[in-house]
Amino acid sequence: MRKPNHKFDTYTDLKDMLEKSGKKFGDKVAYILKTEKEGEFKKITHKEFRDQINCLGTKLIDMGLKGKRISVIGENRYEWGLSYLSVVTGTGIVVPLDKALPENEIESLILRSEVEAIFYSKKYDDIMKHLKEKNNTKLKYFISMDLEENKDGIYSLYQLVEEGKQLLDKGNRKFLDAKIDPEEMQIMLFTSGTTSISKAVMLSHKNLTANIMDIAATIKLDENDVMLSFLPLHHTFESTVGFLYPLSKGCSIAFCDGIRHIAQNVKEYKITAVISVPALFEGIYKQIKKGIQKKGKWETVQKGIKISNFLLKFGIDIRKKLFKEVHENLGGHLRLLVAGGAAFDPEIEKGFIDLGFRTYQGYGLTETSPVVAAEDDKYTRLGSIGKAFPSLDVKILEPNEDGIGELMVKGPTVMLGYYDNEEATKEVLEPDGWFHTGDLAKIDKDGFIFITGRKKYVIVLQNGKNIFPEELEILINKIEGIKESFVYGKPDGNDYKICAKIVYNKELMKELYQLEEETKIKEKIWEEIKKINKTMPAYKYVREISVTEQELIKTTTQKIKRHEEMKTLA
Repeated sequence: MRKPNHKFDTYTDLKDMLEKSGKKFGDKVAYILKTEKEGEFKKITHKEFRDQINCLGTKLIDMGLKGKRISVIGENRYEWGLSYLSVVTGTGIVVPLDKALPENEIESLILRSEVEAIFYSKKYDDIMKHLKEKNNTKLKYFISMDLEENKDGIYSLYQLVEEGKQLLDKGNRKFLDAKIDPEEMQIMLFTSGTTSISKAVMLSHKNLTANIMDIAATIKLDENDVMLSFLPLHHTFESTVGFLYPLSKGCSIAFCDGIRHIAQNVKEYKITAVISVPALFEGIYKQIKKGIQKKGKWETVQKGIKISNFLLKFGIDIRKKLFKEVHENLGGHLRLLVAGGAAFDPEIEKGFIDLGFRTYQGYGLTETSPVVAAEDDKYTRLGSIGKAFPSLDVKILEPNEDGIGELMVKGPTVMLGYYDNEEATKEVLEPDGWFHTGDLAKIDKDGFIFITGRKKYVIVLQNGKNIFPEELEILINKIEGIKESFVYGKPDGNDYKICAKIVYNKELMKELYQLEEETKIKEKIWEEIKKINKTMPAYKYVREISVTEQELIKTTTQKIKRHEEMKTLA
């Protein structure tokens, strides 16, 4: 079992976490928010944030919502975190919903989870109006994050905060003194997928605080760090790693204005750490590389990398000085990049490390609260997801001759089960606590874990050989001018033919190869695919390709929806 790298505080539940970290970091800035005036920011301290949580939670209990299920839906913003914590740290069970879902799916999940109140941003005004009119759910309270005061049967979050403050001033301590059972379900999270197949994961305070402590033991953040919140907050990766963990360490959180504004946001907020999916970092790295190449400095930079890597062996780190321009282009403060949610190209991870950015890959699932393993300063191996977290045990189930089998996890971060779905729970959760991740992996002699693919997406050939689509996709995505790809097995007699659907960047195809016609673009890409084929055994060869400008169908955390893509191909 891995030993912690850093000292960390212990918590019994999220309320305990807020209280302990609030005492330590109360006067530090918790949130940096944009105002209507350009260049001016509103700053909210950790104490102010916790005070507002207490006010809102007190009012929610006063409204009769103690022990009830309450939903939160909206873009990443201060009010989302305020709503979430006012529910989960003393009021009831929080049910975060995916902000990208269409109206019928939002309605379906509200019905399935039996929520009685919902916090939402103005983007959902019409949907909430329809639900109110239909009156077919258990919803009693519709709470707007944007209304200044209660209006037409819709509650204002900020009016509720104010009313909660008055109750506290009169001595109401129902929320402040609320006892939390850390073993009970307090968080209900729906996995991505259509409502018919999405499962409701039941998590407890023990699950989340165990993961927060594991992260703190592995990756160091402190009160001087400023995090950029980019991934959707309803997703456990962002919720635990980009929201709850930074709050526990006294960090500041700033919200990204969108993918096109990342570079600008990193500079203006003086961001020090970004936790996101590999696709984001790969995009940033390609821009860095392109900028260096345009100036004709790529070879000079490569020589500099060789020198700085040699000096690192003697504990001398000159990377920030040597690649000062790159760092300044990213605001001059950025030091930590953590990638998760999909496979991270080892070359790009190494590229960032060579330039002086601490870059780690991690791995997790909603069902494990979420992080299972991650790299860090001490334990890094390119291509791996690092080692299992201190509180967890991992093993490989029925490994083949290459040591590859299903990754199993056991420990305090493993979910309680799927809500109202005993059959699905039994499929993944063994009676002795071992959880089936559904991911194929191998563990090397030093304990580093390498994910090789998703169990259900492995293409098994007639000769018994296994092909992992993700492995081929990483190679294809390295072709210049390619945005993304989707590898799949097409039935071919009694066997499968390996095929790839490839998304190209029209502008880059014109700029790099002077090609505009799709047939010519396909020919060029096929040339590059043949080069990749030559580097692999024949059974892995990509035999057929299709090309498109249209992006692949993805979840809100940018994972390819493989079953949806297969439907389009069929």
